[in-house]
Amino acid sequence: MTDLIQSAERPTRAYVLHPDLKAADTRRLPELRLAEAVSLAVALPNLDVVGHEVVRIAKPHAGHLFGSGKVEELKARFEVLEVDLVLVDGPVSPVQQRNLEKEWGVKLLDRTGLILEIFADRARTREGVLQVELAALSYQRTRLVRAWTHLERQRGGFGFVGGPGETQIEADRRAIDEQVIRIKRQLAKVVKTRELHRAARRKVPFPIVALVGYTNAGKSTLFNRMTGADVLAKDMLFATLDPTMRGITLPSGRKVILSDTVGFISDLPHELVAAFRATLEEVLEADLILHVRDISHPETEEQAEDVGEILESLGVSEDVPLIEVWNKIDALSPTSREALLVADARRSEVQAVSALTGEGFEALLGAIETRLGEERHDDTLHLPFSAGRERAWLHDQNVVRGETETKDGWTIEVNWSVSQRHRYRAL
Repeated sequence: MTDLIQSAERPTRAYVLHPDLKAADTRRLPELRLAEAVSLAVALPNLDVVGHEVVRIAKPHAGHLFGSGKVEELKARFEVLEVDLVLVDGPVSPVQQRNLEKEWGVKLLDRTGLILEIFADRARTREGVLQVELAALSYQRTRLVRAWTHLERQRGGFGFVGGPGETQIEADRRAIDEQVIRIKRQLAKVVKTRELHRAARRKVPFPIVALVGYTNAGKSTLFNRMTGADVLAKDMLFATLDPTMRGITLPSGRKVILSDTVGFISDLPHELVAAFRATLEEVLEADLILHVRDISHPETEEQAEDVGEILESLGVSEDVPLIEVWNKIDALSPTSREALLVADARRSEVQAVSALTGEGFEALLGAIETRLGEERHDDTLHLPFSAGRERAWLHDQNVVRGETETKDGWTIEVNWSVSQRHRYRAL
């Protein structure tokens, strides 16, 4: 990605700023947004956060984001603290980035750049690495006005009469475009391989239950508790990036496939939406979604709204059943826990658990069993003889309950989930 991280002998000293714009959305408290930004910074290895603060801004300065007085004040503070890197929790234009880096004599990353760094450090699968690299190139293409020393116009033509050639920025942009084409070709091959794997999975007649939620809500801990797996589970944002799937057996003996996914976050950079594809395709094909919430977090409602918006933008069907899993109830006082559960009118759609202690797991597994059972439907399909592929798919999914051959084709009685019906229609 970048040369952000310094040598192992001396960690990079970082300072985190959260610009609080008066005209901005006040749905979330700036102090809590700052705390989340600090957690993002801590998620990077070899980074030492030496300070952080909320900066109140009446109106963003076009050239420096902050006012001249605040820029000077921060410069003095950075010099005392020997800051190497400034992280701004919000969008910073290329011009503002260049000017602030020149003024402060440090490197600067905005929120998008920081999340890109984390993804670059965490991606493990071939597709994940390629998607993050592609997102990084798209981001870098817009930052080519940074404080480079070689952006003078190159000479073009021949001899002494040649006109001005392309600028170095144009050459760099062209080089990035060539890399983007190369990565997209590699991704196309990886996607074909993954499609074969997913096609094979569809033949397994087990429903898919997908875990989604805000980052650090405890999905991986819950996944480990339910499956006995050993997926990385840490008190860290984006501890899990790549998809993980395991089979589990419900109390009735019914088998399901549980899928752990990457955590969501507010203001997710659009460059990174594609990087979520590997995990989110399991959500798009899920028979049941478990929305895991950190119910002990002071902004749990706001986080839930962010998750809902991302699911909607991804095209997750409203027909797919969803259970809210209120995790980390062990972090609540008994009084708060009781009041929360009694007061909430959606109790039938909520399962309160502690992934750490296992409290509430029997009820959760029972709710999964019930919802999967409720959401299967009987349908009658009339297929012509030319629809042999569709007929074979239905049999592979083990949803056929009866079949009659007619003079024009087949009449097939099926019992299937909403997700299976959507997948069938997409054939």
